[in-house]
Amino acid sequence: MFDPVFDSLRKVSESVISTQQEMFKKWISFWPGVAAMEPGCGDVGKVQKKWGEVAGELLTKQSEAVAAQFNTGMKSIEEAFHLPEAKNAEELRAKTIELWRKTFDCLKGTYEAQTRDFQTAVAKWTELMTKGAA
Repeated sequence: MFDPVFDSLRKVSESVISTQQEMFKKWISFWPGVAAMEPGCGDVGKVQKKWGEVAGELLTKQSEAVAAQFNTGMKSIEEAFHLPEAKNAEELRAKTIELWRKTFDCLKGTYEAQTRDFQTAVAKWTELMTKGAA
């Protein structure tokens, strides 16, 4: 009964991880460009330090998001084990629908937060590369 749910959750998680890996690969590919910046763009050491701070903030936010998603997933699994306690079919249906809603709301919130964090990081990175560390 729950195999399709877990399979979908696994696929979504793999997709998120793959997307994050691609994002970081792209960011790292830009790193050599920092050394080739114009002298007027600011001190390279300052730019590297700020870039490291931005990357560190993003990783911290990602870690917190994964921990929150894991905790919510554990709660959902616990709730799923209580589904057989339903007294009738209507109660089982209502509990199942509520569990699905919570799960998808959690996924939606996670993706929205990741998108916001990514946009913020890209904005900071773009600002850093165009204006320098000054």
